[in-house]
Amino acid sequence: MSGTEKLKKHLKVGHVYRREDLCKWSTAIDRHLEELVENGQLEKLARGLYYVPKTSVFGKVPPAENFMIEGFLKDDRFLLVSPNLYNTLGLGTTQLYNKKIVYNHKRHGKFRLGNREFEFRRKYAFPSKLSPEFLLIDLANNLNELAEDKDELIKKIRSKASQMPPSTLRLMVKKYASMKTKKMLAPLLNSSDKDV
Repeated sequence: MSGTEKLKKHLKVGHVYRREDLCKWSTAIDRHLEELVENGQLEKLARGLYYVPKTSVFGKVPPAENFMIEGFLKDDRFLLVSPNLYNTLGLGTTQLYNKKIVYNHKRHGKFRLGNREFEFRRKYAFPSKLSPEFLLIDLANNLNELAEDKDELIKKIRSKASQMPPSTLRLMVKKYASMKTKKMLAPLLNSSDKDV
């Protein structure tokens, strides 16, 4: 059995692998990876990052975004956000954005993984999953990046915030809001303090 065949035995369809993780199964890892890429059994996502493609009637299926990002970061602590998700808050935002943001603890910058581009933003704190309250805070934090009427959107953000549970919103503001967002929502949070 060739070295390439031995390496191939350890690969699972749909999985993402880092070069360094595959070294233990090969004595000539770069040559074996090159052979597997050439014959289509592996696809290169980025430098040192590969996946075993699934195939469908439409051709090769790329891996799930979370597997790609986890492989790239060598960490499962990240949060994937798209400005398109702000549209789910019911604030009348309608713009569509070709942008995916990855909040994480390690990398910062734009990186292409396969045929997709992600903007990695290193952040000290972010939740493990999305919630309407976090999305609202994130929208307020990123207001200047959006192609919407800012003044109108600020009114709608405040209105939406007033409908959310005050304790949950207060926690989200404390943990994740920028100084600008804290100032924007301060009158609302102060008035809810008085209501308690």
